[in-house]
Amino acid sequence: MTDKIFFLFPGQGAQCTGMALDLLESSTRGDGKVKKLFTMASKITGIDMAALLANPDTENLKKSDISQPAITLANLSAAAYLEERGIKPSGCAGFSLGEYAALAVAGLISEEDCFFLVRERGKAMQAAADRIREDETSSPGMAAVLGLSPEKVEALIGKWRASGKPNSKDIYAANINSPKQTVVSGTAKALAEAEVLFKTAGAKRFVRLQVAGPFHSPLMAEAARKFKPSLEKVQFRNPQIPLFSNVTGKRVYSGEEAKKLAMAQITEAVCWTDEEVAIMASRGIDCLLEAGPGRVLQGLWKDTNSSLPCYAAGTVADIDKLFL
Repeated sequence: MTDKIFFLFPGQGAQCTGMALDLLESSTRGDGKVKKLFTMASKITGIDMAALLANPDTENLKKSDISQPAITLANLSAAAYLEERGIKPSGCAGFSLGEYAALAVAGLISEEDCFFLVRERGKAMQAAADRIREDETSSPGMAAVLGLSPEKVEALIGKWRASGKPNSKDIYAANINSPKQTVVSGTAKALAEAEVLFKTAGAKRFVRLQVAGPFHSPLMAEAARKFKPSLEKVQFRNPQIPLFSNVTGKRVYSGEEAKKLAMAQITEAVCWTDEEVAIMASRGIDCLLEAGPGRVLQGLWKDTNSSLPCYAAGTVADIDKLFL
């Protein structure tokens, strides 16, 4: 493998039963860095993470207070196993929740603080989502709009909001994922009405995501307020390798800046296709690895038409293929 590699860490929605358990078993014969991460995560969260991930109950794994620590563990486990195999990143970025694994790998926060923060972040976001669901009697969430440009999606939302129609103020462009995909956040009623709006305008698909709330939108303001005291407890250092922000799409140069962006990230959109992708692609790297469960980020990378390859690196089998 080349030395010029960027790690990309997936976010909420990438979770699956059994993720990272093969890394746990294979990490230096079951007694390596991945085992230490599982032990650490279990102690900090109060959840037996190995038992949780072996449980086929996918509904429980969708809850933010459960999924956020679990996905972060899977992401950090992939990075640790890659390091055991001699692969270290020359830079990294994380998608939404995945940014916390990137913060740890880039040296801004400790792994212990990383698990503490995602535990508290998950609790705050789940509580905010539960409050909205109680008001509506059905779950808020997110959906991917496929086949419309981000500009078209934002224009349609703006036009709908300007109409003053009921529920029109409860939908937001939350993840600018690729030229072909934008994720929207909203209440249950707003999402149902928005699906009709986008499909009428030519969207090919409107896919509900496996998440528990309307993330990266002003609907999460309450979660941001609850999370702030926990964030303030953690020391952020300057990055040891290049790190890129979801909020700005630009490189982060200091711990102070990263801390402010971690706060803003809860209520602001993920700008994955803005400068973030362009800058990563221009840094002379040879490839990217999706270090965590699933292949969502590989698909988004392909949509950018970049010539740089992006490979899966979330399982032992995926990582073995890198050496063929």
